[in-house]
Amino acid sequence: MPSLLQRVKSKMAIFAHRKARGMLDGEYGSVFRGRSLDFDDLRAYVPGDEVRDIDWKASARHGSPLIRRYVAVRRQTVLLVTDTGRNMAAEAWSGETKKDIAIRALGVLGYLAHRHGDVVGLVCGDSSATRSLPAKGGEEHLERLLRHVDTHTRLDGPPSRLQDQLEHVARNVKGRHLLFVVADELPADASTGQLLRRLRAQHEILWLTVRDADLAPSSPETMESSPGDSFSVADSALLASQPAASAAVAAAYATAVAQRDAERKAMLRAAGIVEGAVAASGDVMTGLFALLERHRRAG
Repeated sequence: MPSLLQRVKSKMAIFAHRKARGMLDGEYGSVFRGRSLDFDDLRAYVPGDEVRDIDWKASARHGSPLIRRYVAVRRQTVLLVTDTGRNMAAEAWSGETKKDIAIRALGVLGYLAHRHGDVVGLVCGDSSATRSLPAKGGEEHLERLLRHVDTHTRLDGPPSRLQDQLEHVARNVKGRHLLFVVADELPADASTGQLLRRLRAQHEILWLTVRDADLAPSSPETMESSPGDSFSVADSALLASQPAASAAVAAAYATAVAQRDAERKAMLRAAGIVEGAVAASGDVMTGLFALLERHRRAG
């Protein structure tokens, strides 16, 4: 059986040259504000770096700005939180399953944590149960976490209910950790907003949304290439393709999606949580980089 983590590492290697991957490492290292750090090495300054991290004496000798990089003295705990209900087995905007995109994102963040010497745990589940795997280090452990998400996310599984997994974290996880939440387009409501504010008071939180499939084609060409009618994974209801060809229906659908997005963004913003979004597995590396950068700037 091919390694899920190896696929993630291969995509990371293809993504960018060494300098760009170093920038991604640096963005991850900035997440834990106030962590105890020791000097590690120097690298070239790139736009967006903190001016206070420039080593001016070394820069003068080198002839161009150099940034001091640090490593953590104390290991931190990263908790991957994701939905393994059947919603995540449905198609994403790209046509891939949302599960595959989530595994890519969880793997990249988990591997960054591993490279920094941090330990990684997992909380996942659906409306019927929440499962928690303790935080440990090592690539074999990270592979087990990814494999767990892969095997438990099925179209014939129970419905999704991410609020149950978030409530589990709020009740049972002690101390301050980094929560990396990967989910689809979570509807906003008052109780979820209150739960998120409670979690944010204790933890650092990164939130990545996997975009749902587009059910209203935006052009006749897209409509022609559509495979036809679909079914909702939530309740097996028919999602007929023909009504979506109507301009009025497509416009109403786009308005509803925009409103739902705005409500979710407002809920997360009110809780002090920075959100990123990806529509395909190919978006994960750039999406995570942008998310980490926005988190750093928000802090």
